[in-house]
Amino acid sequence: MSETAQKPVYRVPFVERTGMKKLEERRGYSRLLMPLEPNANHVDVMYMGAFTVLAEAVAAGPGISILDTAKYFPIIKDIYVDFHRMAASDVTAEFSLSEDEIAALLADLETKGRATYVAEVPMLDDGGTVVATGKVTVKLLSHNWPPKDVG
Repeated sequence: MSETAQKPVYRVPFVERTGMKKLEERRGYSRLLMPLEPNANHVDVMYMGAFTVLAEAVAAGPGISILDTAKYFPIIKDIYVDFHRMAASDVTAEFSLSEDEIAALLADLETKGRATYVAEVPMLDDGGTVVATGKVTVKLLSHNWPPKDVG
């Protein structure tokens, strides 16, 4: 796939309603912001579901950035969010894959039709305090997965 080819944008209306913002995205890297509004709960702190959406999106972004989306797609296998403290502000998160990790993932995709990585995602309030940590397992799969000729 050429570097100038336009990748499809994965849209999830539920996620769009959170108002989450892309702060920076590039090959193997994603930094996102989840705004407190409209994601405040009944006591005016970040709703737990917003942390989950943020962890999922920031973990998947680096994998999506390396995919030839005509051949492969991402899916979340599992997600766990450890809530440390309430956040009464916007929350940011970032995750990156190293070039070695990217090379290994792309090799697995070519040879096996699938690849997996686990993202550890600290989420920080506007003061830089870690308010939650996500652990997200991201699978990258071939559109031909599972192979039809496996018995």
